[in-house]
Amino acid sequence: MGPIDLLVHLAGFAAPALALGLALPLASRLLVPQRRIVTAFWLQASLVAGAGVAALAVGLWWFGRDGKMATYGLMLVAAATAQWALTRPWRRS
Repeated sequence: MGPIDLLVHLAGFAAPALALGLALPLASRLLVPQRRIVTAFWLQASLVAGAGVAALAVGLWWFGRDGKMATYGLMLVAAATAQWALTRPWRRS
């Protein structure tokens, strides 16, 4: 496998987490506009996407293959938990 093929495979592996990483912070800003956001959009998106990629990597390690629905469920839970933690709901403004 050449370097371009490796890059294409890695991009395809991380694409769901990157899409979710962009969608969750954008949706939170549009659906709950009165909440004061304490982190920048790109930082928030990259942390949520990083949590999703980490969950995908754990699923790949655990199952030995990519594309299991349990892995995608774990990615969704990890990204949503990261998004929830970044909004800091325990702090009242």
